[in-house]
Amino acid sequence: MSKADDLFVAMCEDILANGTTTEGEKVRPHWADGTPAHTIKRFGVTNRYDLREEFPALTLRRTALKSAMDEILWIYQRKSNRVADLKSHIWDEWTDEAGTIGKAYGYQIGRVAHYPEGDFDQMDKVLYDLASTPFSRRIMTSTYTFADLAEMELYPCAYGVTYNVTQERDATTGEDGPLVLNMILNQRSQDVLTANNWNVAQYAILLMMVAQASDMVAGELLHVIADAHIYDRHVPIVRELIARERHPAPKVTLNPEVGDFYAFTTDDLIVEDYVTGPQVRDIPVAI
Repeated sequence: MSKADDLFVAMCEDILANGTTTEGEKVRPHWADGTPAHTIKRFGVTNRYDLREEFPALTLRRTALKSAMDEILWIYQRKSNRVADLKSHIWDEWTDEAGTIGKAYGYQIGRVAHYPEGDFDQMDKVLYDLASTPFSRRIMTSTYTFADLAEMELYPCAYGVTYNVTQERDATTGEDGPLVLNMILNQRSQDVLTANNWNVAQYAILLMMVAQASDMVAGELLHVIADAHIYDRHVPIVRELIARERHPAPKVTLNPEVGDFYAFTTDDLIVEDYVTGPQVRDIPVAI
């Protein structure tokens, strides 16, 4: 059965059983009818996924993997903040008059800085460092720029990525194995029902793309969530979801002929044997 299902169910059960509530507190999010959107939350949730074992997709319900990939390409490849450049409509609620989400996400990844080696934006610097100094402990991106927060339509939720390379040695032969690319995803806040597996799948795909473009093996994804929460109106949906039958994880790979990070498209994502429960419809979204 999918290990992502097991982690998701355990996380939700822990939040529901041991979480604290924001009921009665002043909160920013609200429902479409104007009612405050309160949550049950857990602080400091961490989940670890090893992509060498399986791809971390939920089978309790289907995650739209190609749409998830399209958003990650929008941020890290196209480096865009224009909502029209994104195929889905998930950012429509946070679009400004210019059709953007302000100085958020892709805008930050595309900002150029000067280094002794040359001028790089954040993603280009990651690719350069992985090629030139793969064991560096400084290979990171961040979209949480304090000076620009006031000009963002929504503060970044998944804001920080750290890349770290490991290499194992064969105990019998003493030969070095392939370079393994690992990732930490830091997230300040997460709506567990609507976004958890969406974000996990997105950054697993990003890890796979960067690893392939760097001639490495995609290894572990460590997901660190400061505030993992279930909204009050989501509780019965979550209880029904985590009681469902679980299935084996799908096989998810990339087109092996693509070696340039900037050449990947959603057509290069290959998803096989993805068996899931029915999609959950009409989930209310706090805004």
